[in-house]
Amino acid sequence: MQNYSGEIGLQYHIQLRPGDAGRYVILPGDPKRCEKIAQHFESPKLMADSREYVTYTGFLDGEKVSVTSTGIGGPSAAIAVEELVNVGADTFVRVGTCGGIDLDVKGGDLVIATGAVRMEGASREYAPLEFPAVADLDIANALVQAAENLGKTFHTGIVQCKDSFYGQHDPQLMPVSYELQNKWEAWKRLGVKASEMESAAVFVVASYRKVRAGSAFLVVGNQEREAAGLDNPIAHDTEDAIEAAVEALRILIKKDRAQ
Repeated sequence: MQNYSGEIGLQYHIQLRPGDAGRYVILPGDPKRCEKIAQHFESPKLMADSREYVTYTGFLDGEKVSVTSTGIGGPSAAIAVEELVNVGADTFVRVGTCGGIDLDVKGGDLVIATGAVRMEGASREYAPLEFPAVADLDIANALVQAAENLGKTFHTGIVQCKDSFYGQHDPQLMPVSYELQNKWEAWKRLGVKASEMESAAVFVVASYRKVRAGSAFLVVGNQEREAAGLDNPIAHDTEDAIEAAVEALRILIKKDRAQ
């Protein structure tokens, strides 16, 4: 590939060089969450701020770790993972928000993804649709253990990934409403826990690059609970998901050192 950055090793989009990031990286979507997450690190330092990609690097239990925002959606998340792998990262925990689908999933809960429905476009340029988007087992288990350690209410299971936020929330207004609504009904019947936008791409790119990836989300609300006339609390504070991700990294660091 042509070197667009003008400097060998400098990644074109995230603007990092080898050594700028730790092997363990938390991936929020929103750049403004990066500083908040970095406050959980020891000696955090802003490494780069380019487009939707903001990176801080610091330490957890003596291990270099980073947080890099990905922006919204699979294409920008795929770029972040690709370029972070190029500078030495190999373990990724996506932290973000989601909307509940399963009626048991309430606003304020956490969802830990074991896999993702590939109803988005980015992953299709990496793998045929028959290939599953699955979370790394060690990371999923670490997130579960972290949530249990911290006493968080959480759910594990499949999440749905899409490219259109409004296709989820106003499907009846879309020209392809027949497809969106029928598939949404299928996700409900299949017990899909929640809907979000990045994990399918992150999981498939991680599989291709032979690195580890997992995801944990704050549930903002659940439109299916609203439709069913059930209480539908709305939550926006992502701190529970952040704390679970940081605790999961500590668990992974300890386990990796033991091995």
